[in-house]
Amino acid sequence: MTTFLPSEGGAALVVVANRLPVDRVPDSEPAADAAATAPEGAERSSTASGQPAAPPRAAQWRRSPGGLVTALEPVMQSEHGAWVGWAGQPDLELEPFDFDGIRLIPVTLSAEDVELYYEGFSNDTIWPLYHDVISPPRFSRPWWEAYVTVNRRFAEAAAGAVAWGGTVWVQDYQLQLVPELLRELRPDVTIGYFHHIPFPPYGLYSQLPWRRQVLAGLLGADVIGFQRVADANNFTMAVRRQLKLETKGNDISVPSSDGGTRFAHVHPFPIAIDTTSYSELVRRPEIIARAKEIREGLGNPRRIVLGVDRLDYTKGIRHRIKAYGELLAEGRIDVSETILVQVASPSRERVAAYMQLRDEIEMSVGRINGTFDSTGHSAIRYLHHSYPREEMAALYLAADVMLVTALRDGMNLVAKEYVAARADNRGVLVLSEFAGASDELTSALLINPHDIEGLKDTIVEALDMPPAEQARRMRAMRRRVFKNDINAWSSSFLDALTRSRERREAQAQRAALSVVDA
Repeated sequence: MTTFLPSEGGAALVVVANRLPVDRVPDSEPAADAAATAPEGAERSSTASGQPAAPPRAAQWRRSPGGLVTALEPVMQSEHGAWVGWAGQPDLELEPFDFDGIRLIPVTLSAEDVELYYEGFSNDTIWPLYHDVISPPRFSRPWWEAYVTVNRRFAEAAAGAVAWGGTVWVQDYQLQLVPELLRELRPDVTIGYFHHIPFPPYGLYSQLPWRRQVLAGLLGADVIGFQRVADANNFTMAVRRQLKLETKGNDISVPSSDGGTRFAHVHPFPIAIDTTSYSELVRRPEIIARAKEIREGLGNPRRIVLGVDRLDYTKGIRHRIKAYGELLAEGRIDVSETILVQVASPSRERVAAYMQLRDEIEMSVGRINGTFDSTGHSAIRYLHHSYPREEMAALYLAADVMLVTALRDGMNLVAKEYVAARADNRGVLVLSEFAGASDELTSALLINPHDIEGLKDTIVEALDMPPAEQARRMRAMRRRVFKNDINAWSSSFLDALTRSRERREAQAQRAALSVVDA
């Protein structure tokens, strides 16, 4: 690779993620929030025949939900930051454009890129492998080749966007090769990488045919962040076993291109949520009224049990439905008094494992409802939809018990959202010990989701918990969630990047002085 030179007016801070922080608004739908319009002529598409398509109407955008952009928005605006990512639609070519004070730099992905790099290697190889092989990963050489190609495309976009001596923060498992590729292109920049999902133990990771290449890709970063201490330790172990590099504490000695040594700092940075916005949201009269409407629409049950997940095999949805069905069969739960509401938002519906999972869950729900429903009450209300934050906040307020039964999860922000929403200090969180959130939310009822009998007992315990104990546990969790919010998370990571840059500059200064002295 040739070294990239920064373009004039490059950004001091560049975030690189698989997706841009905006969603495209359909022509028939008005843009919400701070919408942006792509510059005239920015969109370039073509028909199947290869002829230029008729000029479309100017595209409008709205900010995507999620805490990452919320946390980074103020600093990116003050630093004239840029965000590199895919616009979410195959074969859509867009020029960079501004949105809400941030420069957005779209990376074009073809339909084949989406199939091989995203649905294939990212979500049918890396995702299952890193989540303890709950579903068997598939190892495909064409998928890997597409992953390399697309990661290079992202690295080149970032290299052209960042100012001299600037900072680039790469996000998540789809882009594990970007740090090394970017360092080859722009050795002047400080590079961070944050891994949002688990990093597996060495015995699992070592199955990956391209294990050394992925480790080398990640070690291109100056700071490598993980959700849990165990994930950081797993990564460090893999580096020692595969690359034979020296590690000391949280630092890994990495050979640099100039023949010297630099340091990659590995550390846990458990991600958080925007607690302030959630706290404000659940106090709005219309959200409180909507929570009451939800209870009424469900037949005013005495108790509502809630599950909110992407439809993913790592979330333990089958386990909780099995446990709930057995509680109904044993008479420990009365369908006239209690209902399970399961929100399962669509996810990766073209991947075979996800299609099979949806069929299994819907069949299980159908069997349980067919057996236990009455004319006035349902056993399980299953909702295969995505909902806006306002509706989710109302659901959190309506729910007496929140079930988070993940078989393996980097963090699970739903657990934190439920706690943030419960300003009344009521409600019970049942939380899998295999979710990263269990490290912090120790006052939840912690469970092993594979232990169906234990899960059943804990659900009953949650349903019967006295209000005083609910309040004691919820207050403790809320203190933790509000102290370690999304702003504290982003600040701690960016501070680590600043320290890493200062350390590298000091190391370069010492090397220069030693040359002069010689």
